[in-house]
Amino acid sequence: MTSETEQGLHFPYRYEARVAPLWLPFRWGTQGVTLTDDGRFVARYGPFRAEAPLANVQDAHVTGPYRWWTAVGPRLSFVDDGLTFGTNTEAGVCVHFDPPLPRVIGFKNHSALTVTVADTDGLVAALKKAKKPD
Repeated sequence: MTSETEQGLHFPYRYEARVAPLWLPFRWGTQGVTLTDDGRFVARYGPFRAEAPLANVQDAHVTGPYRWWTAVGPRLSFVDDGLTFGTNTEAGVCVHFDPPLPRVIGFKNHSALTVTVADTDGLVAALKKAKKPD
């Protein structure tokens, strides 16, 4: 599912048909997470885009499963300043940033972004590899 593109390594979202009415309005363009060749983390979800230097990624780990009403769509966390770009209830990757991502929705910047990509383990491994010095 992960693919090399002209921009870098791309991780598309895993779409769950059962909750399609919640994510379908946001499914256009290049959806998912791209780790660019010039060292950037770019997550796209419909018209929303979260972007930061890969050097700002502090940690990444697989999370889930989720409740459908908290998992799908562009969502703010009820607990902290986190953001979710969700397309399924099974699993995703929570990526922590320092400094936080610039505000995408809501009123504050986002210290974490959860993305429900198809290859969760692959994204975590790629982010950890990008953090290692050469």
